[in-house]
Amino acid sequence: MTLPAQRHGTDPGRELAEPGFWQQPPAHRLAAFARLRAAEGPVFVPEGSGRGHWALVRHAQVQEASRLPKVFASAPGVTTPEPARWVRALFGDSMVNLDGPDHAQLRKIVQRAFTPRLLAAAEADIHAVAARIVDDVLADQPDEFVSAVASRLPLEVICNMMGIPEHYRAEIADRVNHASENIGVERGLASRLRMPGRGLRALARMQRMVAGIGRERRKHPTDDLISALVCANVDGQALGARQLGAFFSLLMVAGVETTRNAITHGLSLLTDHPDQRDLLLSDFEKYADGAVDEMIRHSTPIIQFRRTVAAEHTMDGHVFRPGDKVVLYYASANRDEAVFPDPDTFVITRSPNPHLGFGGGGPHFCLGAHLARVEMKALFRELLTRPVGLRAVGLPDLAGSNFDNRVRSLRFAFERP
Repeated sequence: MTLPAQRHGTDPGRELAEPGFWQQPPAHRLAAFARLRAAEGPVFVPEGSGRGHWALVRHAQVQEASRLPKVFASAPGVTTPEPARWVRALFGDSMVNLDGPDHAQLRKIVQRAFTPRLLAAAEADIHAVAARIVDDVLADQPDEFVSAVASRLPLEVICNMMGIPEHYRAEIADRVNHASENIGVERGLASRLRMPGRGLRALARMQRMVAGIGRERRKHPTDDLISALVCANVDGQALGARQLGAFFSLLMVAGVETTRNAITHGLSLLTDHPDQRDLLLSDFEKYADGAVDEMIRHSTPIIQFRRTVAAEHTMDGHVFRPGDKVVLYYASANRDEAVFPDPDTFVITRSPNPHLGFGGGGPHFCLGAHLARVEMKALFRELLTRPVGLRAVGLPDLAGSNFDNRVRSLRFAFERP
């Protein structure tokens, strides 16, 4: 690989490689992305030892790469760092790390399992769970939003949809937290040596747990998603134990974490923008869909995914060559001035709103996009239309991750007349 200094006289993308950058306030990071979007083409981000990646920071760049999977491949991994070979061998490849026929076949099995009947039942359950959570909040009067509200909804909905027995759920919630708490977060040496093992053990236990449930469902299927996946017959195939485990891990870590963060940022945004909250409350059904999409655009729960160039390709005057690494910065693309007028402003009536919070299109577009929107709409309906409203108190405690816009905690209070 050509050294970045030979490609640029300076390294405008170097800041993104510095761990401290992701600990900076959001406004600092957004200003840096704005400077990168103003560059003539993709910007190189050095990562040490002469290696690095090309930052795709514009909306059009991220969309183009997303829709060309034969050029910008997800394998060997979309996270930073890429998963080690032994980890992939042990746990199996997640759907997000697969390309071509392997990805298409696995996605087809999963899509076929999401039958209209299952989706209708899931939507009804979402409304019931949202109402129950807010009932509990009003009764117990907690003051921390992530644990009391935002984490509960997606976890309970996914466990209900999958058919996870109640006695496993507390352990699963704990495993999800252990598996994801330090993704993309810079830590000291001792922590780096200790935490990966804890995260992998958490994933292994989750996968063993769901594999056992899968074996039982093959013998005695029910009306849940695990039964549909392990008993599917798509071109003669269903999910095996490792595939089921990998899918469940993806669903729990990605589905739970992303939705809980979008919900938490949503409450904070509505608190900080009372005019938008008042507008939403003036006609919830009219404005709710736009509000949810604007929450997702503004917060962008997944900051970036990585791709590996598989074939020569020219974009914005730059020639990518096989083996090059690129990173799709959704957090920057969702603030692209060329697509979103006044992009840093939270406006629930923004239209059109072609945000990339669920990906840039193509074969890896988020399978759970519809359910995530339904979850957020149902919960905010309950949170905002009860006689006692809620508001965030102070700023969200952000994890400082370069991977996702994770919120560790957010204080909240009741609005009383």
